[in-house]
Amino acid sequence: MRPPKRPAPRAALLPDGRRLHLQDGPIDLVIEANGSAEAVEAAYLAAVDRLTGLLDGLCAELPLLRAPFTADGPIPRDPVGRRMYDAVKPLAASGFLTPMAAVAGAVAEAVLAAMVAAAPLTRAYVNNGGDIALALSPGTSFAIGLVDRPDKPSLFARSHIQAADPVRGIATSGRHGRSFSLGIADAVTVLAETAADADAAATVIANAVDLPDHPAIRRIAARELQPDSDLGDRLVTESVGRLDPAEIDLALTRGLAVADRLAREGLITAAALHLAGATKTTGAMALAAA
Repeated sequence: MRPPKRPAPRAALLPDGRRLHLQDGPIDLVIEANGSAEAVEAAYLAAVDRLTGLLDGLCAELPLLRAPFTADGPIPRDPVGRRMYDAVKPLAASGFLTPMAAVAGAVAEAVLAAMVAAAPLTRAYVNNGGDIALALSPGTSFAIGLVDRPDKPSLFARSHIQAADPVRGIATSGRHGRSFSLGIADAVTVLAETAADADAAATVIANAVDLPDHPAIRRIAARELQPDSDLGDRLVTESVGRLDPAEIDLALTRGLAVADRLAREGLITAAALHLAGATKTTGAMALAAA
């Protein structure tokens, strides 16, 4: 017997009257579309329709999506699950990874694709907890603000994505985010061709910002914090004590080496890595002081 379908997502315009808030279980989206009033309305209706049942499709294959990626393993049948699988595939050699590393970005992509297909929009975005899928028509742009601690947001730099840029996805990962991290980065922000690609790459880079066996770093099995975590018994970072400047630089340099490689391979466009107030960047990310 199949489990009953979930109710339709909760949908409401935010107080600014422009952005749409959609929520279904752990999926929490903030959406904005630009265009004629009719086009925006059609796009928002399409977003609600696409999110309806999306979580059911992922839950139906959850054991597979939580399993470590293997090149010869089964491929998800759900289209969003397949997008997650495809996003982590080129990163599998970087270490332990499951398709869940791309879930937020893949969900944002799916909802945005439905919006764009439903109506002619000049610009649109779907923000899934900081992982963002973009649609930009010629001549438009998107401004982003970078924070070094998502749990204590403080804008330290800005960047502009132009329609001509090869970027339609933004994602941030690190130990202060919604998911667990194997590394110690406060935040790693990645710009890539798609949101799912950015999501998976940010996870890999954040994991690489690390100081293994450092006494100031407390780690705990992911399963102890969340029994159904896809990380299982792997140790995730719970807290980071005081680090001296040389140690901070070393940890960031390790992450930057991975980011540089992904940029050379064309898997990301740019990345900014943050730890304890220090930042390193790679790729074509033009940063301006906030």
